[in-house]
Amino acid sequence: MITLNPGDQAPDFTAQDQSGQTHRLSDYRGQRVALYFYPKDDTPGCTAQACSLRDGEAQLKAAGIQVLGVSPDDVASHQKFAEKFELPFPLLADPERQLTEAYGVWQEKKNYGRTYWGVARTTFLIDAEGRVERIIRRPDTKNHAEQLLK
Repeated sequence: MITLNPGDQAPDFTAQDQSGQTHRLSDYRGQRVALYFYPKDDTPGCTAQACSLRDGEAQLKAAGIQVLGVSPDDVASHQKFAEKFELPFPLLADPERQLTEAYGVWQEKKNYGRTYWGVARTTFLIDAEGRVERIIRRPDTKNHAEQLLK
């Protein structure tokens, strides 16, 4: 399993968002990126997290931070999720799990005695040079924007 640490070069990627637009991490050189990985569109925790980031977007932008969400859901699922909650930032589709695996967040999980593989909710704050500045593991879904601004 890949383990990234602060100071490491963030893996570049190419992925489509909810509108079918292609994004690459290298497109964001010169600005900070909050790359947040979440398990599934339109579930309670993921919705709370997305809405926290939506509500804090003005402050995040003022701090020079571009938010990018990533989950294994496809473009159509992201489109419905973004429209339903008026999300103003790109949600990157990762059905082949290339991003989640490159960032080491596709992990074995346990819930109610059941073991399965899934996305470990994690946010990588990436600096203007493309290096990992900070990693927030198990972010506070209801106050995630505030966590990023601290």
